[in-house]
Amino acid sequence: MYDFSPTEEQKELLARAKRIMEEDVYPAEKHIVPGVGLPDEILKPIQQKVKDQNLWAAHLPLKVGGLGLGNVFLGLLNELLGSSPIGPRVFGTAAPDTGNTEILMKAGTPEQIARFLQPVINDDIRSCFAMTEPDVSGADPTGLQTRAVRDGDEWVINGKKWFISNAALSSFAIVMAVTDPDAPPHERATMFLVEKGTPGFDLIRDIGVMGDYSEGGHWEIHFNNCRIPAENILGKVGEGFKLAQMRLGPGRITHAMRWLGVMNRSFDLMLDYAIKRKTRGQALAEFQTIQNFIADSAAEISASRLMTLHAAWKMDQGEDARKEIALIKFYGAKILNDVISRAIQVHGSLGYSKDTPLEAFYREARAAHIYDGPDEVHRMVVAKRFLKEHKNKLNKELTEVL
Repeated sequence: MYDFSPTEEQKELLARAKRIMEEDVYPAEKHIVPGVGLPDEILKPIQQKVKDQNLWAAHLPLKVGGLGLGNVFLGLLNELLGSSPIGPRVFGTAAPDTGNTEILMKAGTPEQIARFLQPVINDDIRSCFAMTEPDVSGADPTGLQTRAVRDGDEWVINGKKWFISNAALSSFAIVMAVTDPDAPPHERATMFLVEKGTPGFDLIRDIGVMGDYSEGGHWEIHFNNCRIPAENILGKVGEGFKLAQMRLGPGRITHAMRWLGVMNRSFDLMLDYAIKRKTRGQALAEFQTIQNFIADSAAEISASRLMTLHAAWKMDQGEDARKEIALIKFYGAKILNDVISRAIQVHGSLGYSKDTPLEAFYREARAAHIYDGPDEVHRMVVAKRFLKEHKNKLNKELTEVL
C-alpha cells in the first residue's frame, strides 16, 4: 500500500521549511537580480538560517551533509521550496548543482570529491553540466559531436555546447564528450571535469531566453583544444551516457516536485483575487467560468501531486520508476502551464503585469515542456513501455494456455 505520510520528524522539518519560506524567502524575492539571483548579502544569511535549522542540501545522504530521508520526503519539501524561484537556491538544492553532486558522489574519486564535490555542497563554488549541443538533438545524446582525445597525460576536448545553465557563475563544468565514435551508441561518450579558466574553455554568449529567474544564464561554450589532466575523467571511459541517465531521472522528478509549489502558489493567488475582485456587482468567484477554473485546477494539481509522490515512493522502494517519472514529466508540465494561465486570466491585466509573480511564472513554465527531454519523447517512452508490458502479458497468457 502506498504511504506518502511524513514521519513526526519530517513534519517538524517541513514546518521549519515553511516558516523560512514565509518569513525570509518570499520577502526576499523583490531583491532578485535577473540572471544573478539574490545578492550575497541577502542570500547568505538566509542560507545560514537554513543550515542552522538542519534543512541544508536535503537531497543528499547524511554522510555528505544532507538529510537522507528519501524521495517522498523530498517531494513534500520541494513542493514548498518550488513555490519561490529562489527557494531551491536558499536551501542548497538548486540545479544544476544537485545533479552534479549526485554524479560526483557515485563516480568521483576521493581526490575529485575533496576538490569538487564538497565545495559545491558547502556552496563555496557552483557548477554546470555541459551536454547539449547546437547541432544535435537534445533528446538524443548518443549523437554528440564534441570530441575528447587522449594525448599522453592529458585529454584534449574540442566541440560546442549551448544552453549550459549557470555557466557564468560556475567554477567547473561536467562535460560530455565522445571518446570512441566507433563504439556502440551508448558507450561512445565520457564525462570530464573541466575547470573554468582552463585555456580553450571559452564562454561565447549568454543566450537570452524567456524568464528572468535563472541564475548564471544559459551559455554557449566552445572547447578549442582544451587540455585537461587525465585524472579529470569522471567515472570510466564510455560511461558518460550511463552517468547522464543516472543524473537525469532524479532531476526530472525534482522538477515535477517543484512545479507543484508553483501550481499551489498560483492557485492561491487565483483564489485570493477571485474572492476580492468584483465586477458587475459580483465577486469573480461567483461566476461559473471562474469556478470551473478553480475546480479544474484543484483536480489537476491533486492528480499531479499523487503521480509525483507515487513515482518518488517507487524510487524509495528500489523499484524502476522510469515510466512514472516520464508520465509526471509531461503531465506535470502541462498542468503547470494550465494552472498559471488560468490564474493570469482571473487577474486580467494585473496578471499580465509584473505586479504579481504570475507573468514571470508563466514565462519560466514554458520551458518545462522542453528541458530534460521534450514532452513528445516522454510520451513516446511511456507508450512504448505500456505496449511492451502488455505484449509480454499477452505472450505469457498464451504460453500458459499452450
